[in-house]
Amino acid sequence: MHLQQNVSLKAYNTFGIDVSAEYFLELGDAALLEEIANDAVLSKQVRALGGGSNILLSKAVKGLVVHNALKGVHLEKEDSEHVWLRVEAGEIWHELVMYAISNGWAGIENLALIPGTVGAAPIQNIGAYGVEAKETIESVNAWHWNEKIFVSYANVECKFGYRDSIFKTSLKDKVFISSVIFKLNKKPVFHTSYGPILQELEKMKVTELSIKAIAEAVIAIRSSKLPDPKKIGNAGSFFKNPAISEAHFEMLQTNYPDIPCYPFSETMVKVPAGWLIEKCGWKGYRKDDMGVHEKQALVLVNYGHAKGDEIWALSGEIMESVKERFGISLEREVQVW
Repeated sequence: MHLQQNVSLKAYNTFGIDVSAEYFLELGDAALLEEIANDAVLSKQVRALGGGSNILLSKAVKGLVVHNALKGVHLEKEDSEHVWLRVEAGEIWHELVMYAISNGWAGIENLALIPGTVGAAPIQNIGAYGVEAKETIESVNAWHWNEKIFVSYANVECKFGYRDSIFKTSLKDKVFISSVIFKLNKKPVFHTSYGPILQELEKMKVTELSIKAIAEAVIAIRSSKLPDPKKIGNAGSFFKNPAISEAHFEMLQTNYPDIPCYPFSETMVKVPAGWLIEKCGWKGYRKDDMGVHEKQALVLVNYGHAKGDEIWALSGEIMESVKERFGISLEREVQVW
């Protein structure tokens, strides 16, 4: 086991925050998880790190940080309508989407260009443009630190919600996701009604709908709206889109006729957090090396040397202003360490 000490995590988080990990391990073999669990020092505090695209590092990390580098995509089984893939958790999510498309397997094309690794997909229940990862996840395989065994969690056991799962609640820091089983479709069901996908397809002059065309449309939209972490440090959408009652929405409509919404349930609607933040005047805000992106108010950015606790404090100020103006409580999507 190649264990390192006092390793900078700057290259391992898309915000580019420079803090160190007390212990660091690049995990390429799942068998090492048992060795870690049996080590009295290392097992005291273990954190899993994938692509680092949904975390904000606010201080030096005590204990062991395990960077998930488990690789491999395996065809478990198939029938006339579906394929089941076992994908190791360290695989890059977007590369999996492109691999599925190249084989004609549908279900995750709307989730193209979402940053991060496969292991993060069930934790966050990642979603975009009317599709969520939970719709294709058959099961999640994970190492349980206390029980010291690998456990398979069926879809229903994962308790998926909007950007939520059991891995963010009762199993947080208690398991290490090693692989995910996906059930993909051989016959696609196209999802084009959410957001500007249809407009982008028209702009692309697509005459025959395909999963490849949808993915290309999604990539074009995301590329135009969201900053590249390689150029500007960020973790994508910092806040969840809040769900409010229809009565609350109708009240807001009297003062803001242009307020957008999307159906959420029979009595609730979802309001874009980016719109709320922009209306509060935060879009393009900058203080020293931190700020709110000039094109997408949902994205907080690090222009170079911002500290994690500074960005966290800024997110709190934004939440307070939205609550004061609209009576809506925003919830952070990004996790803080």
